[in-house]
Amino acid sequence: MAKSDIWNRELSWLNFNRRVLEEAANPDNPLLERGKFISICSSNLDEFFMVRVGSLVRAAMAGDKKKDPSGLTPREQLDAIFPAVQEQVARQYELLNTEYLPALADAGIHFQRFDGLNKEQREWLGHYFDESVQPLLTPRAIDDRRPFPLLSAKVIHLALLLPPSVRSGNAPRMALLHVPTSLPRVTLLPMGRGKARGVLLEDVIAQYAHRMFGKTHPLAIMPFRITRNTDFIYNDSDADALITEMKKNLKKRKWGRVVRLEVPVGSDPRLLTRIKKYLDVAEEGVVAVPGPLNLDYFMKQISSLPGFDELRFPPFTPRIDERFHQEGSIFRVIRGGDILLNHPYDSFDPVVRFICEAADDPNVMAIKQTLYRVSGKSPIVAALIRAGQQGKQVTVLVEVRARFDEENNINWCQALEKAGCHVFYGVPKLKTHSKITLVVRKEADGLRRYVHLATGNYNDVTAKLYTDMGLMTCDDIIGRDAGNFFNMVTGYGETVEMEKLVSAPAFLRKEIKRLIKREIEHAEAGLPARITAKINALVDPKIIKLLYKAADAGVEIDLIVRGICCLKTGGRDNLRVRSIVGRLLEHTRAFVFENGGEKEVYLSSADWMPRNLDKRVELMFPIEDPALQNRIIASLQDELNDNMKAWEMKKSGRYKRVKREEPLLNSQEARILGPAEIAAPVE
Repeated sequence: MAKSDIWNRELSWLNFNRRVLEEAANPDNPLLERGKFISICSSNLDEFFMVRVGSLVRAAMAGDKKKDPSGLTPREQLDAIFPAVQEQVARQYELLNTEYLPALADAGIHFQRFDGLNKEQREWLGHYFDESVQPLLTPRAIDDRRPFPLLSAKVIHLALLLPPSVRSGNAPRMALLHVPTSLPRVTLLPMGRGKARGVLLEDVIAQYAHRMFGKTHPLAIMPFRITRNTDFIYNDSDADALITEMKKNLKKRKWGRVVRLEVPVGSDPRLLTRIKKYLDVAEEGVVAVPGPLNLDYFMKQISSLPGFDELRFPPFTPRIDERFHQEGSIFRVIRGGDILLNHPYDSFDPVVRFICEAADDPNVMAIKQTLYRVSGKSPIVAALIRAGQQGKQVTVLVEVRARFDEENNINWCQALEKAGCHVFYGVPKLKTHSKITLVVRKEADGLRRYVHLATGNYNDVTAKLYTDMGLMTCDDIIGRDAGNFFNMVTGYGETVEMEKLVSAPAFLRKEIKRLIKREIEHAEAGLPARITAKINALVDPKIIKLLYKAADAGVEIDLIVRGICCLKTGGRDNLRVRSIVGRLLEHTRAFVFENGGEKEVYLSSADWMPRNLDKRVELMFPIEDPALQNRIIASLQDELNDNMKAWEMKKSGRYKRVKREEPLLNSQEARILGPAEIAAPVE
């Protein structure tokens, strides 16, 4: 396979982030919801620089010439990334300045510069500065006698150029101010309901900064913001020392190399030159923007302004299966048959209830669970702590290497251990990304195992925002497999091939290849052959190569890939790629293999990426109940029919919105508004 048959993953990711950004221009979205996509684009770019660009910069500086599957060295990837980022940022601010801010103003939400304020408003802001802002500020002089401080990343600083003093001679002086993160980013002026007028906090500080310097007015003020490399390298071969290693590396993030410096267009060159020198940032890492830095305030503050409900998506209440309303325990409900949950359309409450009842049920003997990302006030972890305090056998594998959740997970580990739970920090050299809970309960006919498996995390907050699927079952074989799985990840790690569950890294890649090859054999034999796969990312070169082979053999392939997709359709009409970007973040991993007419349906925690298949503990599990299979197939078919939020990959690798034709279908909104799962025709 020629290397040119693979898209570069970083450029593919930027392509995805562009699709996110374009939702800010989509008139289907209520006005305040459109601002959220501008914020998401910004926060996505933050993480992209912190992790992906950071690791490439480190590799390039070390002289690494190793090529990625697309044939690019780290330096060549950076040479392609930086111009693409500049182009994307230009589009972001074009949308902001020419479309979004004028639309907000028409709706009564104004962002004001000081030259547009009247005397009364200026006086109000001056009082606000004196009473609420200035006490939090600490000016820091910068000169040859004072070393440049270690600056926090992802916050806004102000560089000020002050007139010369007697000591400085003819040279202007320089000072720094840190814009407080404890105050709202947008200072809202007193207004009537249904109207809002705001001034950015850094503009308030800049306007009144002279009050902090003996009424000396700065010659120039430049807001700036830095992003540091947070992709640290750690030794995870020693499980006993892992917590110490993680705590040590979390501190390193504070002084990682600066990989991006954001400044406003037209910044004073005297300040910009000095800041670039002090931060030792490469010229290519300087991003000049025609507007405010860091646009996350549309998500964090503006989207929830009171009095503008008509500018937001109407709230929806997730459904709860009527079986959960029956009297009796949740275990009785699960014994009645497998239950499929499709979040957030189906409430996450039954999952929380499952863990809580297990914690309090005197007949439950043991609870075993993997945790990757959980909320800060997780009711699930609280239930596990309660179970441990009651003397139950509670085993929890908490993945402390979950990026940006390390500190939260370490804290939960300590709380669980204090409660008497058996806590494992992960499998050496492998991240544990699987989502599984095993409950062992004493019943009249002996011990019974209840299992919950899912595509998404045990996080009650993101479960309201991400689409995921989960299965509740007391299937004997799956229960036995679950027991073997936990013995594997908490014991010595010997791989055990299970009957129904398929684990990575030992077996999952091999099983996916087997299933694809089987479709190739069916196509060559003239039998129905089709693959429908929904994943977050498709990166693995070996799987991509096999999909090319399957398409060339005549297998019909539909891929619903939310984010990175390194596969090229290459003009193959039977190889189709689409991406859905909507109100909810698509997170489900689901696979349907035609199997000559005897369909097989699977859910999984794993994307088709080398890290998931080779470097993580993952699970794929079958859905065997025909009714549940049909629900999943219908859900995927709706997404293949979606013509309002879907994008299609073209031969060029670019994505274009799917052409709108009657009947219109927004698959997410249809499931939100519908009384039950949308029942698309099942082929």
